[in-house]
Amino acid sequence: MKSQCLPFVQIPHTPRLFTDFLSYSASVRAFYPHSPYFREWLKTEASSLHYEPSRRERVSTILERQNNTWGASPQTSANLDHFRRGAAAIVTGQQVGLFGGPMFSVYKALSAVKLAEEAKAAGVDAVPVFWLATYDHDLAEVNHVSMPGPDGLLRTLTTSSHSITGAPVSEVRLEEEILPVLEEAASLLGDCEALQLLRHSYRPGETLGSAFARFYARLFAPWGVIILDASDPELHRVAAPVYRAAVEQSSEIADALLARGQALERAGYHQQVKVTSSSVLLFTLQGGARTPIQRRANGNSTEFVIASETAAEKLSSSELIDRISTMPEKFSPNVLLRPVVQDYLLPTLAYAGGAAEAAYFAQASAVYEKILGRVTPIVPRFSATLVESRMQRWLKQYDITVLDTFHGLEALRHTLAARSLPADLQAAFERAGKSVTQSFSGLHEALAKLDPTLVEASQTGISKVQYQLDRLRERAMAAELRRSEVVSRHAEALRQALYPEGALQERSVAGVYYLARHGTELLKNICDSMHTDCLDHQVLEL
Repeated sequence: MKSQCLPFVQIPHTPRLFTDFLSYSASVRAFYPHSPYFREWLKTEASSLHYEPSRRERVSTILERQNNTWGASPQTSANLDHFRRGAAAIVTGQQVGLFGGPMFSVYKALSAVKLAEEAKAAGVDAVPVFWLATYDHDLAEVNHVSMPGPDGLLRTLTTSSHSITGAPVSEVRLEEEILPVLEEAASLLGDCEALQLLRHSYRPGETLGSAFARFYARLFAPWGVIILDASDPELHRVAAPVYRAAVEQSSEIADALLARGQALERAGYHQQVKVTSSSVLLFTLQGGARTPIQRRANGNSTEFVIASETAAEKLSSSELIDRISTMPEKFSPNVLLRPVVQDYLLPTLAYAGGAAEAAYFAQASAVYEKILGRVTPIVPRFSATLVESRMQRWLKQYDITVLDTFHGLEALRHTLAARSLPADLQAAFERAGKSVTQSFSGLHEALAKLDPTLVEASQTGISKVQYQLDRLRERAMAAELRRSEVVSRHAEALRQALYPEGALQERSVAGVYYLARHGTELLKNICDSMHTDCLDHQVLEL
């Protein structure tokens, strides 16, 4: 497997906050206490981790129960034992997308594996943990996945499985309706090991969360990745002190977040999450639906409002805290509190995440400081575009790079058409361009000696000639496109394979698709090619 680097600054739509974090410029250091380079601080950070033994014992028992349910491998059991005996955690996580989600979810798991291996090599015992965001309630984000059909165009596979509107996805149970979706996947993937893993995992009776957990438990069994289902009631009970702190310190936390948002905007960055003075970083279940909690003044006191579609319940601070203490499983964190809960539950040495998560961390670090008194470092996850052999041939044939496919289909068509013009015509355009430049260069010098006021007219003249020459080249390329349907088909196929629907491949295509085509050994090959000190996007030739 050959690997090439593609800096994120060259990739369209990459947020500047993320690229500045990757370079660790001075403007971002107030928001990220640690650099993105794991090796620079891993030993210092490991030595400063504090994790109560009683909490480790409770969480260890929960993790062992969960992972044994999903068929923990011997390697996972060994890592669970390491965790119980004092290992730190390298954490990543994702929503539980259908059939394992897009390829970047796979990259996240491998990133945690690689970082844990690097920590161990440095003498720090660490285990990889994959956090399943099962209390998220946006079903439309996880009930589908896309993979290419025989024509290269993406097909979207969707399950109709559902619960009540607004319920956590952990409540979405798969029934018989998942079977035709599996058959649709089989028609695209063919009979292979990856498909058999899907059939074993996504079956009637499982939830979206447990099916994802079973699938990933088997995919990453050789590395012993520990899977954590965040919706487990026992974990909510362990996390109850953080939920209470989110209420008790809600005013201070809101002020800190507002100040952080203003600081981000003054530095020229965006806020990933808009926060108001009434924000409370908790949801609670009302009629089975995940409902936000708001804070508002009531005379000289503060009340908390839980507003559903039919009614609004008002609670005092003490009443809400009592409810959390007695029914913590009814509560869950919002996106800014979630990483804080995660790192209360786990002795997290580092979190591996992408651009969006890095932006969340720039805000969430203010919450970390208020509740935990420390900020967990975020490390950029591995990111890549896989280039299969046919695409490699076409890139070479047209003498273009993967980056050329990122700038629009029409631009790519014109580039391919330009590279497909007959050699003698391309040479003629090159000669004409050089001739114009040389001729006007001599004329420009002569005019400057005769009358300097004619220099501007000379420059205008050369611009007009070059413009006409470029227009002629454009018309020649358009004629080539009309003449050759092959060029247009190649452009469309390259675009669909490498930058499908105007997004990075890793975000658009199901990971299971590549595992079906190249075998699950692809995971080992990718893991072997990863280097945690390389923060660029990778182009991997398969």
